[in-house]
Amino acid sequence: MTAAPTGPPFSVHDIPFSTQGSWFGISPVLAEKTRAEDLHLVSHQNGMHAVLRLVPLDAATGDRAETRVEATPGLLTWTGAHGHIDLAYESPDTIRVHGVGLSLRVTAAAKALTPFSGTYLYRDPVDNAHVFTSYETGRRYRITVLSGTVADVSGSQSLGGGERGLTVTAAADGSWEVAVEELDSARLPFRSSAAFGEVIKAARQSFAEFVDTVAPWRSAATPAAELAAYVVWSATVRPTGLVTRPAVLMSKHWMDKVWSWDHCFNALALAPGCPGLSWDQFSLHFDHQDDSGALPDSVTHSEVLYNFVKPPIHGWAFGHLRRRLPEPLTPAQLTEAYDRLTRWTDFWLTARRAPGAVLPHYQHGNDSGWDNATTFDPGHVAVSADLSALLILQLDELARLAGELGFPDDARRRTETADAIQVALLDELWDGTRFLSRPAHGGAPSHSASLLDLMPIVLGDRLPDKVRDRLAEQIEAHLTAFGLATEHPDSPHYEPDGYWRGPIWAPATVLIEDGLRRAGHERLADEISARFRTLCEISGFAENFDALTGQGLRDRAYTWTASSYLLLARDHLRRADTGTAPTVA
Repeated sequence: MTAAPTGPPFSVHDIPFSTQGSWFGISPVLAEKTRAEDLHLVSHQNGMHAVLRLVPLDAATGDRAETRVEATPGLLTWTGAHGHIDLAYESPDTIRVHGVGLSLRVTAAAKALTPFSGTYLYRDPVDNAHVFTSYETGRRYRITVLSGTVADVSGSQSLGGGERGLTVTAAADGSWEVAVEELDSARLPFRSSAAFGEVIKAARQSFAEFVDTVAPWRSAATPAAELAAYVVWSATVRPTGLVTRPAVLMSKHWMDKVWSWDHCFNALALAPGCPGLSWDQFSLHFDHQDDSGALPDSVTHSEVLYNFVKPPIHGWAFGHLRRRLPEPLTPAQLTEAYDRLTRWTDFWLTARRAPGAVLPHYQHGNDSGWDNATTFDPGHVAVSADLSALLILQLDELARLAGELGFPDDARRRTETADAIQVALLDELWDGTRFLSRPAHGGAPSHSASLLDLMPIVLGDRLPDKVRDRLAEQIEAHLTAFGLATEHPDSPHYEPDGYWRGPIWAPATVLIEDGLRRAGHERLADEISARFRTLCEISGFAENFDALTGQGLRDRAYTWTASSYLLLARDHLRRADTGTAPTVA
């Protein structure tokens, strides 16, 4: 009998069904921006690969059954006119699937193009299980029948094209059950003492404990908190390959990497309740810091990319992380952070400052995280105000750390460098009404209608009053009914689904909201927070959102969006509890 739903329901078309620690999920995704009618087991080892297709069948006719798919944390269910199939994770690498009244067809998701690629199916003589081996993931997927029978095996031991699959049907009692494992070369035959109901209960309990730890503050005023926690929990993978620590992927859809600024927002959301996991998120990219001090652009199971970097928000993030953690960092952690942040900062001061220049530059819009923002239309090798502002914050954090660790000369030097960059920022890029950008090779400065030009608000009360007030005025002009448009909606370059040319993004929202508070513009910060939280409650946790309609765009299960909601929701409730949160529309 199907257990009663527990936790927030969600659509697997938007959010994959998975569990903390697993490298695979269940969703209709096949490839980038490609979805299928059927659900698939999708692995994220060696990239994103749909491995197995799962098709419910009418037990009487053997035809595809019309079913309704429902998901809650811990349980995925296909429900048809004559029965149902339930799926739950027993462990991060094992799912249990149980059916009554419906059969299940399991096939390789894609046909092999050559005898050496694709997926190979055979029955193992050792344990009598059926095994799919995937060339693309480098892993095996073993199906062990716990009750019921296997019928209609096709393509066993076949090479080249053709379907490979099997059908699981009911035993005399009308039900069947299988275990599906993702494994490496070999493993002892599958054994489990847990009944299927116990598997569901344990899976639900695991998520319940996580959400109680990460969002114990949640209430009716934060209706999306549990689903946000699920997005983060289900996108977490265990250390494997080049992923040196437990890591929160950006998504178990297409954006299945950890990028070098995305991870900071996940670290901050996890800090109060899961300090160890939070520290792992902050530290993962520093584990791959190169000899120049640069952080990689992205890290995933089998790939670390260095061709771009991301902006130096890590000093800003580290300061917030320390304030959110329930216990102080150890002296060893502080020393490690100081050394790593020093090398990251010095990368920008050496490799990214032209001879004689005070201000650093980006080599491409991708380095900023705002890949195609109109700020970079005149040239991608550019000196932009946001970079200098973020680097100033990082230098300030280094100065504080140096003072704590007993390096007064370093503290003074870092403060002097930060002050010098701010003087140059205002002298070279502030025209009295707005910040400009200019080519790093020399040339006339220019302005854009991008929200990126307003990011120096992150400096908060470090800015002169007139500058911060003018920035707040310009930021408010970007505020739609749903949040901050990354390109002003009146701009000729505005695009509803133009990536950083219009849509609302979580990281820009969090950084600007924080900067406005420190700049004394709490009312506007409250309004931005309220609108973004409402947007997530209506449209979920998409990679970004249409600024004029609020529609979720691109990848619909993005963890930095979920984490940003958790950050803003928690902080809003804390201000309300202390009586510092004004009423917002």
